[in-house]
Amino acid sequence: MSSDPTAQPSEEDLRAAYEAELSRITSADMILQSAVSLLNLGGRRLGLTPGSEGERDLAQVRDAVDGVRALLGILERNAPVQELRPLRDALSQLQMAYAREAQAGGGADPSAQGGRPTEKKDAPKEPPASEGKPGAAAGEGKPGAGPAESSGRLWVPGR
Repeated sequence: MSSDPTAQPSEEDLRAAYEAELSRITSADMILQSAVSLLNLGGRRLGLTPGSEGERDLAQVRDAVDGVRALLGILERNAPVQELRPLRDALSQLQMAYAREAQAGGGADPSAQGGRPTEKKDAPKEPPASEGKPGAAAGEGKPGAGPAESSGRLWVPGR
């Protein structure tokens, strides 16, 4: 290795540094870093980061929220609850901001209903007549959370 501080590291030096990092880091570290990155990306796609207002994309925010929720399930297997509290708090804040934006935009993002992000972004101004009425959908015999929602596996904006 050269003593010149401006010299670029060789490929061998980079490979050795990468191998040393891989031997040090754990999968939990990588999962946690991924969750934090997804939260940051979600906030940016909501326009919460100064200068990111033009990057608004509710489909990406929804995917970021779903990704963090999935990763939290893995992290909870080994991390104490207290350690994950800041991550859960950030996720809750992102979910609430997403719900406000989706509602203010005239309803849910079209891609949340099975569309693609490249489709026309105009959502209906009013929900279908059956939405929000207990017993209106098939299988809804009583108001409140259904089995998927009460299990914690279904994320519902605003709840």
